Amino acid sequence: MRKFLAAICLLSLTGSAQAAEISPDQLDTLSGDIVVLGEIHDNPTHHLNQARAIKALKPAAVVFEQLTPEQAAKITPALLKEEGALEKALDWNNSGWPDFAIYYPIFEALGDAKVYGAAQPRETVRAAMTKPLPEVFGKGAARYGLDRPYPDALQAKLEAQSQEDHCNALPVDLLPGMVAAQRFRDAAFARVALKALKETGGPVAVVTGSGHARTDLAVPALLRKADPEAKVVAIGQIEAEPGADPGPQPYDDWIVTPPTERADPCAAFK
Repeated sequence: MRKFLAAICLLSLTGSAQAAEISPDQLDTLSGDIVVLGEIHDNPTHHLNQARAIKALKPAAVVFEQLTPEQAAKITPALLKEEGALEKALDWNNSGWPDFAIYYPIFEALGDAKVYGAAQPRETVRAAMTKPLPEVFGKGAARYGLDRPYPDALQAKLEAQSQEDHCNALPVDLLPGMVAAQRFRDAAFARVALKALKETGGPVAVVTGSGHARTDLAVPALLRKADPEAKVVAIGQIEAEPGADPGPQPYDDWIVTPPTERADPCAAFK
């Protein structure tokens, strides 16, 4: 695992070895076998940028974190033209995701792309929190590094990050399971992306949260481990106040947008 982490390379959108902040205009030259498009889920601008990237890439397949395989199978060219009908067919209002209206530009941009759902059953994700990951993931777990635990220091860092992400409100004994669930979902998303590449020939776009788009541990890293020959590009999107410098980010390239207005995410924990 340590060798794997040390070997991860960063390749920018322009092909240099230096990752960098880019503008949305630069998405118009996007290319790759698998392009991971990160987002902050409730930021409408991020979805407009993802739609722009998909229009430029013209992917043969698009993998959605937000959809189950069953939902993806319901999508037809006719439904893609009708926002309300598509929202209803996907039962989006009961999905737990933000307003469908901010996601619809992505669906409008799909063209003839085959749609894949990568969302995992809740009971399976819960099982990943307590059971050995190879047992939950099944065949091919070693291909994604799930047969080995994280180094202790990395595990501790990720647990602390998970606690911070949840407003420091989680019971401490739940933290290892939270890290395991995230790791399982990263591997599951990577597996679906590689399936899409094999079945369609690519290119493949992956629509997911920016946490899953990280090149150090998440979907891009696992894709590069599982298929070193595939050209994988990871575009992250983050928020920062105008004029702020967010510093280096764990993506091949990234876009910075102003924060979207939202209620206090920690209010539910108070």
